[in-house]
Amino acid sequence: MSTSTSSATPLRLLAVHAHPDDESSKGAATMAMYAASGVEVMVATCTDGSRGDIQNPGMEDAPHPKRDMAGARRLEMNAAAKVLGIRQQWLGFVDSGLPEGDPLPPLPPGCFALQPLERAAAPLVRLVRDFKPHVILSYDENGGYPHPDHIMAHKVAVEAYHAAGDPERYPGIGEAWAPSKLYYDRAFSPERFRALHFALEEAGLQSPYAARLAAWLEADAEGHTAPGPVHQTTTQVDCGDYFDLRDDALRAHRTQIDPEGFFFAVSPELQRTVWPWEDYTLVHSRVEAELPEKDLFAGLR
Repeated sequence: MSTSTSSATPLRLLAVHAHPDDESSKGAATMAMYAASGVEVMVATCTDGSRGDIQNPGMEDAPHPKRDMAGARRLEMNAAAKVLGIRQQWLGFVDSGLPEGDPLPPLPPGCFALQPLERAAAPLVRLVRDFKPHVILSYDENGGYPHPDHIMAHKVAVEAYHAAGDPERYPGIGEAWAPSKLYYDRAFSPERFRALHFALEEAGLQSPYAARLAAWLEADAEGHTAPGPVHQTTTQVDCGDYFDLRDDALRAHRTQIDPEGFFFAVSPELQRTVWPWEDYTLVHSRVEAELPEKDLFAGLR
């Protein structure tokens, strides 16, 4: 087992995401910045995105996604990866879909969220042992928001982080490698949304975040946990110069992202002024960590 780095060995970052497009809405500017600096960046996409609905009105009549949503999203993922300058690997599972209704319907048989943990984590353990990342990024226990695939992505990321360095676990799928740090993404942090909301209001612009903030306030008042990150920020990566690339990567996911929608309500210029960071929680570190941090590779350089 090894976690050491040297000046001749590039640092490596692995981001574990549930669906194609998640990598572009969560941590994309961070990945683009590190990739541009020489860090090797890999995205592991757990599912094929086949049960995603068309979210972009401009794509409602497009024949390809209606015939083959997984194929369309594969092409979109390839385009987004090129924009960000990263590598990407499919883990091979079927999208679980987002159940709706009361009571919620059962998840479809064979989907990612219903896999036994060791079966679901095995492809990621193999990738960790092959790619040898020093840092792994994924979601918290809530999945960032409670989509069953996001929650399962969290589980397999944590499993792989702790198991990949143990040669007794998952035998026969590569030489053991222990990543040094595990982070949870906080792309939808209340602090960021509040800052952007008030910046828009001060500029005389309409904010799309009012309902979300009101829901958080109501949940706090009632003593409930609102959907969203469940840990505090430990690490802020200053990557505002890469917000334009992040937005271009988002637009590459044409079936899922409305170019006039929520993600583009605040210009990159205003975001660079108000909140030029992407936020993370350091969950586990095998190297000495001094918090707060400004670099996911703090302690490794």
